[in-house]
Amino acid sequence: MISATRKWIFLKVSSLLMVPFMIWFLIKFVSIYDGNYQKIVEFFSTQPSTIFFSIFIVITFFHSALSISEIFEDYIDNKKTRKFANIMVYLSSFIIPAITIIILIKL
Repeated sequence: MISATRKWIFLKVSSLLMVPFMIWFLIKFVSIYDGNYQKIVEFFSTQPSTIFFSIFIVITFFHSALSISEIFEDYIDNKKTRKFANIMVYLSSFIIPAITIIILIKL
């Protein structure tokens, strides 16, 4: 399979997977929006919320990294610069969700 086709399929699948998690998060966010700090910590420290939010973050960053990578493919002509930019995007799309999940687990 061609790399561009694989990226396109992953973009479509990740966007479809994001929809139910986005709906879940928006519903939960409305319920904790006016809450105090303790209510927000309680929300993120419960098991289903931590798991769902972690999955949501991973899918979102995966989707974003693929999207930004496609932009780099279109607008950066220098191969070395494009490769470096892609590596930095993929690295940050791994590190940021990992740190977020670790912080959520420690709550």
